[in-house]
Amino acid sequence: MYQYTEFDRQFVKLRAEQFRDQLERWERGELTDEQLLPLRLQNGWYIQRYAPMARIAVPYGEISSTQLRMLARIAREYDQPDPVLLAQAQATQDALQASQPGATLPAPPLRYGYGHFTTRTNCQFNWIPLSKAAEVMELLASVSMHGIQTSGNDIRNINADAWEGVAQDSVVDCRPFAEITRQWSSLHPEFSYLPRKFKISYNGAVEDRAATGWYDIGLLGVKNAQGEVGFTVKVGGGMGRTPVIGTVVREFLPWNQVLNYIEAIIRVYNAYGRRDNKWKARIKILVKSEGQAFIDAVEKEFNAIVELDGAPHTITQAELDRVSAFFVVPPLKPANRPAQTDTSAPLYQRWLEHNVRGHKLPGMKTVTLSFKRPGFAPGDADADTMEALAHMAELFSAGEARLTHEQNVMLPWVFESDLPAVYEVAHALGLATPNINLLTDVIACPGGDFCSLANARTLHIADHVLLRYQDVNEVLDIGPIDLHMSGCINSCGHHHSGHIGILGVDKDGKEWYQVTLGGADGTTLSGPATGGKVVGPAFCAAEIPDVLEALLRTYRALRQPGELFIDALRRIGHDPFKAAANAARHPRVEAAAI
Repeated sequence: MYQYTEFDRQFVKLRAEQFRDQLERWERGELTDEQLLPLRLQNGWYIQRYAPMARIAVPYGEISSTQLRMLARIAREYDQPDPVLLAQAQATQDALQASQPGATLPAPPLRYGYGHFTTRTNCQFNWIPLSKAAEVMELLASVSMHGIQTSGNDIRNINADAWEGVAQDSVVDCRPFAEITRQWSSLHPEFSYLPRKFKISYNGAVEDRAATGWYDIGLLGVKNAQGEVGFTVKVGGGMGRTPVIGTVVREFLPWNQVLNYIEAIIRVYNAYGRRDNKWKARIKILVKSEGQAFIDAVEKEFNAIVELDGAPHTITQAELDRVSAFFVVPPLKPANRPAQTDTSAPLYQRWLEHNVRGHKLPGMKTVTLSFKRPGFAPGDADADTMEALAHMAELFSAGEARLTHEQNVMLPWVFESDLPAVYEVAHALGLATPNINLLTDVIACPGGDFCSLANARTLHIADHVLLRYQDVNEVLDIGPIDLHMSGCINSCGHHHSGHIGILGVDKDGKEWYQVTLGGADGTTLSGPATGGKVVGPAFCAAEIPDVLEALLRTYRALRQPGELFIDALRRIGHDPFKAAANAARHPRVEAAAI
């Protein structure tokens, strides 16, 4: 994985020092809250429902054991709310819970002392006081981490498929290009104040595991007939109020022109993107409204960059070689740790089937650790778990782990001979549930439990799913299903791309939930990226478990042998599922939902 150079280290160190100075000036009253706002956002610090939220970048998902230990330390020492604040927040949550329509679902207490892994491979902390923010940024800088551009109207954390460089279906290892893009885009002076946030994702395999169709720019690594490396470029994907799938604007872009072409796209967006209405300011709106005219404008700008400006950001072979040298296969050594695991046991065999993938190297595997555990929000890792994860990475995976789009953690360098020992350690930590790509591998944002933008909570619903569907045989019989939950229309839980999506909405100050069906993020199991369709009026929280049961019951009754949920839905159509969902409505709250 990439190792920071002296320039990189100085860059994040000086940025942390600058942020400390800004915070101290704010504390002395020399900066107003309004003046501090863009400064803290550019460093990943939000003010959420009860406390600040820190968003830490993990570019393209790669994280070292040293960095995991630092995240564990921050969780243990800094993600600690003032007891009075915590009591007030819990009282507010309890009052909200009591005010909801119908018999609502039990809500777990507010938690602290943990990190939350997101769909965009960031790590978020929800309780760090702003007075401690500078200390945290300096600790992060000491292990080559930061929160730079994890918020604000700029180019955000660069994403990629978690299996880059190790996948059996790999075409191009996109990690060097993602890293070069990260360096180029960090504090890029022309793109620091875009009309809205801007997200870029790379995928270098046959299967699109990076959801590139849902990004502002999605780059798919390909090879042409001559074997030359390039990228298929998609532009204008996004979720939110207007879900849109990205448009292919270039079928094949030579690899060395990727930065020049990205610059052309963002220049056009910066010039013509709307700034009068933030809900219509994303590039997807510009692409959708202008169509071919947008593509023509990008090509014109790109030609000007190449012909008039001299293609200043052309990636040289020497630069690609320099960065690629960080992404070679690391020194590998099997742990040879003895294990008592019965490798013939059904649970172990199911874990092998669902949590272990093949590898480009003979004798190696990748292992996905499931961070979907009852009592924890999807993607949550407390300090002890992150410490243990760091130890697992050192013992079994050359000191490296990967955060995945699905809010899990993957070990990329596991010897096949070590799988029983890996399973044994993961099982002891509660991370060995054989549920990857299944119903309980649910994606969820923090929702109204923490986020000030959310219309409704999500974590109590996710926790109910994890508690209700603990029978492995039942979950396996249901088969692969993407269940995604968002607390508001901003779609941080990617509900639009869920086979079943749940969206929190507000009605007269009450929490309600829309259910969508038929979304897909673009993987082989899901098919092409598409947005789900709403099945009917909103449901209260207490109805969601019955609605989910009804949808699954309908699928199991109507499916053909071996047919997946998404395929059955596409074959049968939405009507039987919609009828089943609406029949699950509780009579006493039906009138309020309409």
